[in-house]
Amino acid sequence: MTSQSTLLLITFLAVLLVLSYPLGKFIVKVAGGASEHAPVPGFGWLNRFEQWLYRCAGIQAKSEMNWKTYALALLLFNTIGALATYGLQRLQIWLPLNPQNFANVSPDSSFNTAISFVANTNWQGYGGESTMSYLTQMLVLAVQNFFSAATGMAVAFALIRGFSRHSAQAIGNFWTDVTRSTMYVLLPLCLIFSAFLMSQGVIQNFDAYKDAAIMQPLTYQQPKVGADGQPLKDAAGAPVMETMNTKVQTLAMGPVASQEAIKMIGTNGGGFFNANSAHPYENPTPLSNFMQMLAIFLIPAALCFTFGFMVGDIRQGWAVLAAMTIIFVIMTAVVMIAEEQAHPVLSTLGIDQAHGLLQSGGNMEGKETRFGISASALFAAVTTAASCGAVNAMHDSFTALGGMVPLALMQMGEVVFGGVGSGLYGMLVFAIMAVFIAGLMIGRTPEYLGKKIQSFEMKMTAIAILAVPLLVLGGTAIAVMLPAGVAGIANPGAHGFSEILYAFSSAANNNGSAFGGLSANTPFYNVMLAIAMWFGRFIIIVAILAIAGSLAAKKRLEPNSGTMPTHGPLFIVLLIGVVVLVGVLNYVPSLALGPVVEHLQMFK
Repeated sequence: MTSQSTLLLITFLAVLLVLSYPLGKFIVKVAGGASEHAPVPGFGWLNRFEQWLYRCAGIQAKSEMNWKTYALALLLFNTIGALATYGLQRLQIWLPLNPQNFANVSPDSSFNTAISFVANTNWQGYGGESTMSYLTQMLVLAVQNFFSAATGMAVAFALIRGFSRHSAQAIGNFWTDVTRSTMYVLLPLCLIFSAFLMSQGVIQNFDAYKDAAIMQPLTYQQPKVGADGQPLKDAAGAPVMETMNTKVQTLAMGPVASQEAIKMIGTNGGGFFNANSAHPYENPTPLSNFMQMLAIFLIPAALCFTFGFMVGDIRQGWAVLAAMTIIFVIMTAVVMIAEEQAHPVLSTLGIDQAHGLLQSGGNMEGKETRFGISASALFAAVTTAASCGAVNAMHDSFTALGGMVPLALMQMGEVVFGGVGSGLYGMLVFAIMAVFIAGLMIGRTPEYLGKKIQSFEMKMTAIAILAVPLLVLGGTAIAVMLPAGVAGIANPGAHGFSEILYAFSSAANNNGSAFGGLSANTPFYNVMLAIAMWFGRFIIIVAILAIAGSLAAKKRLEPNSGTMPTHGPLFIVLLIGVVVLVGVLNYVPSLALGPVVEHLQMFK
C-alpha cells in the first residue's frame, strides 16, 4: 500500500472520530424514550414545530409501543411511502416541474425504484437525468431518502432501549423516533452539507437542460428506431446502427446538491445522474469526494457512541466501533493494494495505466483522474461497508480481487459501519451471536449487557443473519438458470456470474451499487431485485424489533465473576471472528466461482 493511500486512510479515520463522537452524544438527546420526551437543547423553535406536527397527526408522543405495534407502524409507514413513490413515477408526465417532459416510468421500473428507495437501497436501473422529473426526484426520491434513513435510526433506538430498560413492555414510539431523527439529525446535517457541496460546484437549480457548443463536432453511433419506437434489428438479430453527428452537448440541470446531501448522510446512494458520484455536478473536487466519504460514515460511527452512552457504558460503544474499524481497515487495505497493481492483461498490451491524481501506477480503468486510485478505492470500500450505493468509480472495472472486496463487505451484512441505524443493529445481532458462542464454550447462560440471551433471541438472531444469504444465493441461482436472467450479462464467464452475484448481494443487503456490465432494467431483474430489497430490509427489522421487545421485558442483571466482559480486546476479536465466519462463510463457494476464478484467469 502506497504512502499516499496510507495517509489518506489515517486522515479519513481521524477526522471521522473527531466528528462522530460529539454527534453521538447529541443523538442521545434525540433518542430519549417517549417517557423522557424532552426538548432538544438549541432547537427551541423546532421543538414547538415538532409538537404542532404531533397535534396535527393526532399522535400521542409520550405514548409508547410494544414491539409488535412498533413493527406494524413501521411497516405501514413504509408501505404507504412505496405506494406514493410508485404512483408519482407513473403520473409524472402530467405533473409540474418536468421541463424535459419526461414520460411516465414503466410499471416494472417504477415498482423496483419504489421498493429500492423505501428500503434505503437506492438501486437504480434507470438514468436519473433522462428518466425522472424534478418533482419526482424531490417529492418522493429525496423524501424517501430521509424517511428510510430515519426508519433505520428508529430501529436502532428501539434495540438500544431493549438493552437499557428493565422489565419494560415498550420500546418507544415509532412516530416520535422517525420524526425526531428526521428533524434534529438528518435535516440540519443535510442543510449544512448542501451548502458545502454548492460551494464546491454541485448545482442546485430548476433550469431546463442546456445545450452547449462543443469545440469539435462529435460522430457517434446509436441503434436505429422504427416507426413503432422499437429498435430495428438485422437478419441476425443484432441492432441496426445509424451514424449521428452533433455540435452540441446537452448539460443536465436540477436540484442536485439537496439530494446529494441526504444521499450520503442517509447512506442512500441514489444519484441524481446516472454516473452517480463520478459525475462532476455531483462530486466535482477531491475535497467534495473526501467529505462525501465522511458523510457516509458519520451517523453510523456516531451511533456506536450513542449506544455506549444509552446503555450506561461507553466502553461498549468503543468495542463495537473498534470491531467495525479493524474489519474496515483490513478490507480497505486489500482493495487499495489490489488497485495499485497494474492489470497484467493491459500491461502485456503496452497500455499506460499510471495516470491519475498524484498516482504513479496501478489500475486506472473506470476511475476518475481527479480522484485517482487511492481515493477511488477508499470510496468503494466506504460505500459498500456502509449501506450506501454511491460510487465514484466503476466497480465493474476493478481488478478481480479489488472487486471482491466490495462484494465481501456487502455480504458481511453491511455491518462494518453499515447504513444509518442498520449498521449498528446489524452488528449488535452479531454481538448477540458472539456471546451465545462464548456461553456455549464456557458452559454458562450467555449474557449481553446484563440481559440473558435465550432461545427466542437466538431464533430471531438466526433469522436476521440467514435471511439475506438465502435471498442472495437463491436469487443468484434462479437468475443464472433462467434465460431472462442470463440475457442481461454483457461479460460471459466468471465475471458475468460476479455481476449477477453482486446485483443480488447489493439488493438484499440494501446497498444499491452495481457491477455495470449487467443490464438489469428488465422486468425480470426489476421484480426479482425488488423482492430481495424488500425482504432483505424488513425481515431483519421485524426480527430486530422482536429481540428488542424480548430484551426490554427482562431484568438487567448485575455483572459477576462469571460474566464475560464485552468491552475488551478478547470480545472484539471474538466479534470480528463471528462477523467474518458467520457473515461471509455462506458466500465462499459463490466467491470462488466468480472473483477468485476471474483472478486466476488473468494469469493463465
